[in-house]
Amino acid sequence: MIPPRPDHATASPARAAAIGAAGVAQAFKRALVSQCHPNMLFAVLLPFLIALLGAILLVWLFWTPLTDWLNAQASQWQVVNDFDAWLVGIGLFSIKLYFIPVLAAAILLPVSGILGLAIAAVFVMPLVLRHVGAREYAGVSRQGRNATAYSVWNAIWVTAAFAAGWVLTLPFWLIPPMAVILSIFWWAFAFSRMMRVDAIVEHASPEERRILLERHNTGFWIIGLICSLLNLLPPAWIILPVYAGLVYAHYGLEALRRLRQERLIEA
Repeated sequence: MIPPRPDHATASPARAAAIGAAGVAQAFKRALVSQCHPNMLFAVLLPFLIALLGAILLVWLFWTPLTDWLNAQASQWQVVNDFDAWLVGIGLFSIKLYFIPVLAAAILLPVSGILGLAIAAVFVMPLVLRHVGAREYAGVSRQGRNATAYSVWNAIWVTAAFAAGWVLTLPFWLIPPMAVILSIFWWAFAFSRMMRVDAIVEHASPEERRILLERHNTGFWIIGLICSLLNLLPPAWIILPVYAGLVYAHYGLEALRRLRQERLIEA
């Protein structure tokens, strides 16, 4: 008789939720240990420098054209004009002096951040996988196909979707507390959709990848949500692209190992 499947796919909803939460907590704990390794500390520099250089270039190339365009657009926003006139009328300050630069920064800085995350996903994640794979997942063989092409394509479409979604939903930031909610949502989307693929693409076959992404979709999103909340703390920006990669690598490879053990038992 075939033993019951150990994975939470056949477990009760409560048990599945408990197993999923335990897997997420385990991934964060293991990633914290892995992050302290000198190789991973050194890997932090690449996405951070890319994001920093990207921010400098974006500000240098687009700050003046963007602020000029925003000023022209803001002059047609009646609500902003009325509020600005009221503030000036009571002897305070012009909101446009602060609103336009803040809005421009809200557009340009996340673009540099998503570039750093994309660089981490495509170029740093292989280093992460080699690091954790050799130490903790040596028995998980590499069966992925077209890993680099798939990773690059995934990074491109996630980056484009993030940038478009971020800009298109900026008007909702004027409605409290949508600025915080939308920021958390879009970064959770970026972390989840980008990192989960790169965590398993080298090791999982196309069929295994499909099963893992379907079965552990909630867990991947929970990790993205936690990383998005950490992203609200500016000091975390330095290590978060690599640390998030480590969390997703541990979670994805552990899930892949359980999947293969499950199939071995069934066989």
